[in-house]
Amino acid sequence: MFTIGDFARYGRVSARMLRHYDAVGLLHPDRTDPSTGYRHYGAAQLARLNRIIALKDLGFTLQQVRAVLDDEVGSEELRGMLRLRRSELEAAMAAAAARLAQVEARLRSIESEGHMSVDDVVIKSVPPVRVAELTEVAAGFAPEDITPVIGPLYERLFPLLGEAGVVPTGPGIARYEDVPEGGGAVVVHAGVTVSAPAGPLGDTGVTVVELPAFEAATIVHRGCMDGVLSTVQTLARWIDAGGYRSAGYAREVSLECPEDRDAWVTELQEPVTRA
Repeated sequence: MFTIGDFARYGRVSARMLRHYDAVGLLHPDRTDPSTGYRHYGAAQLARLNRIIALKDLGFTLQQVRAVLDDEVGSEELRGMLRLRRSELEAAMAAAAARLAQVEARLRSIESEGHMSVDDVVIKSVPPVRVAELTEVAAGFAPEDITPVIGPLYERLFPLLGEAGVVPTGPGIARYEDVPEGGGAVVVHAGVTVSAPAGPLGDTGVTVVELPAFEAATIVHRGCMDGVLSTVQTLARWIDAGGYRSAGYAREVSLECPEDRDAWVTELQEPVTRA
């Protein structure tokens, strides 16, 4: 017979843990002195203790461990539990690898620039949003192609909303799509957040649409959108280095739009997937 201290030492656990195992019915002492309450364990119980430790190390709860040891779990169910645990560990490893890639990307950025970048990229879940928008086609996605199209769209949009009695409830949101077989042409959607029902807004040419939720890599651009290219490139480098893949054009969410265009603040929200 071993005292609880000796048994704990041989089993590489604490005496406190053995008392807990006893309390939850996982490993009772072989004998308890009725007068002193001292616990004593047999050498054969080391095998059960070792199995408890092994199953705990695999991530099983004490309730699951007891079910396995007491033969309440069949071999097929145990294989299923182990497969599930393997999937959980693989998912945790993938998430850790993605975080590591982001850290390495930030380190490379700091080492190449000699300082912390002010352009912080954040992965976020963008919720669904309803927007009223006007649409037109631009020859390409370069700023010199987009600006002459999107500016007049917004100049028309707000008066039309006023005539229809629709009040914006949030920021402007510009989004883009490729024209099928359009030779590089882009569909420009100039919109603003509203709470109006989805569908055409009378005969104004404005359409209210529900934009779905998505996962995005986001960055804040400060200044006129004619100079957005460097911010777009910073975002693209981060997406590539961080283990992601772009899933489409970035939305442009207007956070601040004063008369001074150089004081504009715009969030770029680029849809991404895991690479």
